[in-house]
Amino acid sequence: MNIKITIIIILLAAVLCNKKEQEKLTVQVFQTSAQGDQFEAKELNSQKVRNMDTLILYPARTFQKITGFGGAFTEASASLLDQMSKAKRKEILDAYFAEDGANYSLTRTHINSCDFSLSNYSYSEVADDTLLEHFSIKRDQSVLIPMILEAQEISPNGFKIIASPWTAPPWMKTNNTWNGGQLKKEYFPTWANYFSKYISAYKKEGINIWAVTVENEPLGNDSNWESMHYTPKEMGDFVKNHLGPQFETDNLNQKILVYDQNRGKELKEWADILLTDKSLDKYIYGTAVHWYTSTNDVMEESLNYTHNLAPSKSIIQTEGCIDSEIPHWKEDAWYWSKEATDWGYDWALEEDKKDHPKYVPVYRYARDMIGCLNNWAEGWVDWNMVLDRQGGPNLAKNWCIAPVIVDVEKDEVYYTPLYYTMMHFSKFIRPGAKRIDYKLTDENLLATAVLNENGSIVIVVLNMTNETRSFVLQFNNRQENIQTVGQGLLTILIKEENI
Repeated sequence: MNIKITIIIILLAAVLCNKKEQEKLTVQVFQTSAQGDQFEAKELNSQKVRNMDTLILYPARTFQKITGFGGAFTEASASLLDQMSKAKRKEILDAYFAEDGANYSLTRTHINSCDFSLSNYSYSEVADDTLLEHFSIKRDQSVLIPMILEAQEISPNGFKIIASPWTAPPWMKTNNTWNGGQLKKEYFPTWANYFSKYISAYKKEGINIWAVTVENEPLGNDSNWESMHYTPKEMGDFVKNHLGPQFETDNLNQKILVYDQNRGKELKEWADILLTDKSLDKYIYGTAVHWYTSTNDVMEESLNYTHNLAPSKSIIQTEGCIDSEIPHWKEDAWYWSKEATDWGYDWALEEDKKDHPKYVPVYRYARDMIGCLNNWAEGWVDWNMVLDRQGGPNLAKNWCIAPVIVDVEKDEVYYTPLYYTMMHFSKFIRPGAKRIDYKLTDENLLATAVLNENGSIVIVVLNMTNETRSFVLQFNNRQENIQTVGQGLLTILIKEENI
């Protein structure tokens, strides 16, 4: 072969090789798995694999803007942190709110007591105090407010807080008790003023409430914890004739979220009434939803129905947890096994039991967050951040599981796999990001993708099979081989220099 031709071939090969190298994506991959990974950085699979599946990103096709991810400040969680050593308390709050932790950006708390309080209480316990002259948040100043303030000091970019009442004070209600009943019509103005006073009182403590929901679970429960019933029309009347105007009078800009209960047919029924009322439009920011209708169904159809009914309104998942379970202590395998049951496993109507089978806790969390994002939800909030080994404290013995479990007597902390599952979404998907379109050829995997305001792209992939699966991630004429182990959850971060 002519030596000149040989040199040209060598140079051409070098150029092609260099071009191929330039076409590789700069990505970081973090994995949590049943094999023991806990949001651990993983090496990329550099081996060539033929006939590999693909995940192609289309960042020009954008959808809803993201508000955030996080959990709830409850008196139960705050009281437990108050009993831990200062070092452990800070460790837990760092784990949730520091930039090198889960970096939570959206949270929730309760107005008055809820089931995860130490006892029933309100901020106005003097009957017929219509002017709220005895209104006081002194109870919250003990442990709840200090927890929120410390979290604010730790969080690098701050976080939004949604506040929800479980009930008005009993003296405002038709049955004069904490559980069940309805708000008396004559107290609609007083209850609206109550919201305003709460927001102002918290602001004086250095805490800005971003949004309120009108009522936690307005369909109600007659169980042994706080609740209050509304019909959709009653909630609409309260918002447009009292709460919204009260906020206007007091120059408050807090967002108002309606409904605040489960997805499914009830969500559609409430949306039909609340989101089509033109007189309500200026007051409603969006709809709050929960996940307790099913352990295995995201209820995508109801989310899309609600979005299509009012495309300019937000949808935020404000509560979900592993309910009706006592936490499994330092037993990671349980959280990856199909052993968890929920309230409906025993108590649902026979025709609804199909929606409440045994399930895998990690899958339920990850699948729900992916499903909500892919169907117009803008935020996702877990329930209690911290609970004890019993699943409390809880005034109604309504035991649940939190991502972080503590033993206050031994000053020990257990970060369950649910904590790392939350981190896969909360750490890198930042407020202001936009969900983007993608195409994934492997039907065994679930995924979602967002474009952050800084230009980085975040993809979360859930592998619920027992097999290692591989795919080629393609973006902007560049690609990278990605591999996920069986029973694994991946977060893939594409740095902004690839954009």
